[in-house]
Formats: sequence, structure tokens, C-alpha cells
Amino acid sequence: MQIQSLAQQHTIPKIDPKAEDSELRVQTDAFESVIIKMLLDNASKDEKNLFSQQNDPGDKIYKSMYRDELSKASAGGFGFSQMLYDYLSQK
Repeated sequence: MQIQSLAQQHTIPKIDPKAEDSELRVQTDAFESVIIKMLLDNASKDEKNLFSQQNDPGDKIYKSMYRDELSKASAGGFGFSQMLYDYLSQK
């Protein structure tokens, strides 16, 4: 049940092992971005609002968008992408 909700929240990119090197690098970076986004979402799940006691829906949307962009910007730097790239480029 939880896996289905995660799949609905995050679009997991399809990785084509027969892709060219530059295309494969882009695909593995996109996959790493999804992993980082899930880690950031879980890490900030119980985060309290610093300045307000209200549950502001705009705040949740903004933070989700921020985590999404942060995960895209840091993709390729954690090592998941490189390990996957090395594995798929051997085949």
C-alpha cells in the first residue's frame, strides 16, 4: 500500500540500458533525483512550522517544490547515479 502511494507521488524515470552514454547519464541522474526527493520528504515529514502554529497549505506546497528542485540540483553528487551508470554501461 505504501509503495503504491510512493509511486503515485514520485514519477520514477524509466532507464534504458541501451541508451547512449550521455542519455544514460541523464537517466541515472533523474533516478537519483527521485531517490533524493524521497529521502528529503521522509526526513522532513514531521517538521514543525517555525514561525506559525497554523497548518498553511501554501507552506507545504512551497516546501515540497523546494525539496523537488533541491533534489534535481543535487542529483549526480551522491553516488547512486554513478553506481547505476557503471553497472548499466558494462552491459
